[in-house]
Amino acid sequence: MRFKIKRYKVQRIMHTIKNLERFRLEHKITQQQLAKKLGVAFSTVNRWFNGKSKPSKIQNYHIEKLLSSKN
Repeated sequence: MRFKIKRYKVQRIMHTIKNLERFRLEHKITQQQLAKKLGVAFSTVNRWFNGKSKPSKIQNYHIEKLLSSKN
């Protein structure tokens, strides 16, 4: 059961990151500009897109907020 929950969380995070990348490309903003909108460092955003790290819960909250606002 734990494996299924963890797998679901990983898939959800990957989906969120894909949506974030789509948002970035549709709005024609750089990773640097996206990082500024989210209040994180450029390297943090870069690591998310390269799969080297994942957003924290609070970062994920801000990502979801940005994606839902469609600014």
